[in-house]
Amino acid sequence: MLFARQQLLLLAEDSDPVINASQRSRTHLQPVAPARILPRKRRSPRRHPYRLMVVEVTANLAVSVVFSGVAIATLVQLLPYHQSQQAKLQEIKAEVQRTDKRVTRLNGEFTRYFDPMQGKSIMQQESQWVEPNQQQPVWLEESAGSGE
Repeated sequence: MLFARQQLLLLAEDSDPVINASQRSRTHLQPVAPARILPRKRRSPRRHPYRLMVVEVTANLAVSVVFSGVAIATLVQLLPYHQSQQAKLQEIKAEVQRTDKRVTRLNGEFTRYFDPMQGKSIMQQESQWVEPNQQQPVWLEESAGSGE
């Protein structure tokens, strides 16, 4: 930029004598530093061409870690509830087994009670009924004085 200004001043000094006089006095009052030409910085090839991709993958990984942490915390909180439900399930299974045994026994009794072939024997067992053509045994006690 400075170099371009100096070239313009030199051109202006040569072309217009009125401007030349005023600018000469000004240029002599202010010393002009020699123009340093700075080489234009070349754009160096990117050191991190995948920087955006690295940021995206890192963010994705961070979100995944957060979700995993939340999932693990939730599972830890649900574990006691699950264990209590399993205990209740075991109690219910034991009760079902007891009920199944009772149902099987009662079903057998039901079949027996309503079987026409066993009606007489059931009546004899449940009551003291005896068929008229059947004799009842009578037990006699031996008396101590008879001596036989």
